[in-house]
Amino acid sequence: MSKTSIYGLTYEQLTDWLVEQGEKRFRADQVWNWLYKKRISNFNEMKNVNKETIELLDNSFVLHTLGEEIRQESKDGTIKFLFKLEDGNLIETVLMRFHYGLSVCVTTQVGCNIGCTFCASGLLRKSRDLSSGEIVEQIMNVQKHLDTMGNDERVSHIVVMGIGEPLDNFTNLMDFLHVVNDDRGLNIGARHITVSTSGLAHKIYEFADQDLQVNLAISLHAPNNDLRTRIMKINKAFPIEKLMKAVDYYLEKKNRRITYEYIMLRDVNDHREEAIQLANLINDHRHLAYVNLIPYNTVDEHIDYQRSQSESIQAFYETLKDRGINCGVRWENGADIDAACGQLRSKQIKKSKAV
Repeated sequence: MSKTSIYGLTYEQLTDWLVEQGEKRFRADQVWNWLYKKRISNFNEMKNVNKETIELLDNSFVLHTLGEEIRQESKDGTIKFLFKLEDGNLIETVLMRFHYGLSVCVTTQVGCNIGCTFCASGLLRKSRDLSSGEIVEQIMNVQKHLDTMGNDERVSHIVVMGIGEPLDNFTNLMDFLHVVNDDRGLNIGARHITVSTSGLAHKIYEFADQDLQVNLAISLHAPNNDLRTRIMKINKAFPIEKLMKAVDYYLEKKNRRITYEYIMLRDVNDHREEAIQLANLINDHRHLAYVNLIPYNTVDEHIDYQRSQSESIQAFYETLKDRGINCGVRWENGADIDAACGQLRSKQIKKSKAV
């Protein structure tokens, strides 16, 4: 039997497993503390846990399923990690520094099937979902890197916006969220966690029914079906009408603000006409809407797309603001490294194939 990552277990799942093995329930508190507060690298480091329990854990689980292949550090403090999984696949994780804290962008799938025509993540098709343990371990590896720097820094925010569609890996995503949010461990507040989706409407309903108060972001990128279908294949299955019905349900259940991600593509979706359409689309619930305008990171494989000019971005922003839409422009972090999501992974795979 192959061993799985212990980070994949929620506190409740760990407790149940230990009890099933004949252990006392208090062992879960001890083990959880060593995993997430002390952040051990070996089960033998758990000083107040008896030898038999340590052997049981060591025979059943592993602490390391990700190996660091490449680490790129930007002048602005952004760090992009390329991790190799046990099966040889590569994933990206990014640490970003903001005035409000340290945010980590995690990956949920190996590759992506959503098929956004401008995105580096989708250059390689999805081969599998990540386990909950592999997602949690991305946070743990980044936090352990911060620990070694000795500056007493901690991951304070998480964005689930890396490679893949998070809501397409729903069960593992939810276990991950429960682990990192647990106040007995990493204690990353739900309101400091954002899950991004390309618009899987049926999963937004399911997400709205969960008891976690995490934030939702929707990668919209176009305000009408013709344009959105052209740049995002997912719109064929979940056109804007279906998506906005799911949004209505989410807002009714949660009464929480939704962020709409909008990549600014030159002469594609950055005209005043699209800005007006976008404002009209979300006007009815604009008090619970925030539009994040994102200047495009160019990708060699998508030469048809370029970043919108600064004047177009400013005009788009002002058009939204004039219509009462709360919005802002998000300039990229790590501009001097492989800034686009999936870019480093794609580049490294190409290098390995060329050898």
